[in-house]
Amino acid sequence: MPVFVKDSEKCVGCLICMFACSRAHQSAGLESSCIKVRSQGGISRGFSVFVCRGCEDPPCARACPEDALIVRKGGGVLLKEERCTGCGYCVKACILDAIGWKNEKNKPVICIQCGECAKSCHYKVLEFVRK
Repeated sequence: MPVFVKDSEKCVGCLICMFACSRAHQSAGLESSCIKVRSQGGISRGFSVFVCRGCEDPPCARACPEDALIVRKGGGVLLKEERCTGCGYCVKACILDAIGWKNEKNKPVICIQCGECAKSCHYKVLEFVRK
């Protein structure tokens, strides 16, 4: 798990991490971000941050009827876009809501563990550790 939530208490909800993820996937909208930041009831209540944990036995891959998600060594998955039919089962299966969606292609956006979200976080909420 190269990207993890180090200290969610520091999150101010700026969404810069989400924009950085979208850019890493050559997209502009937040719906294509693999990281999600959600308010827990305003600034006073804080924010929750959800990132791909690189599951060793990922439910998203098990849910794919086309075997378009290949389990990576060390956890997480890789998307074989040519196999993907855009059914969205992987998105529904992800228990962390850590899969984005690219509307233009009607395909999921899978975390590539690049660390752009962590590198862009000015508040050090996220940490990127290269395995």
